[in-house]
Amino acid sequence: MSDPIQTHDLTGIRCPLPIVKLNQIIADAAPGDVLLVAADDPAFAPDVRAWCRRTGHELIELDQQDGVTSVRLRRSA
Repeated sequence: MSDPIQTHDLTGIRCPLPIVKLNQIIADAAPGDVLLVAADDPAFAPDVRAWCRRTGHELIELDQQDGVTSVRLRRSA
């Protein structure tokens, strides 16, 4: 059984809005859902790492290419 995946494009918005939006998105996700999120705000990579540590959501993968940070994370219970 594969994990449900939701994709969200947060490019074009600046700090702190990518994390604010991510917080809203994950609140609507079910525990275990996997989110793919892209943002081009330079602060997104360190912010999402800290946010995952603080909230307990699992950061599965983080990739940065051409000024865009893409993350794959799993919503915790």
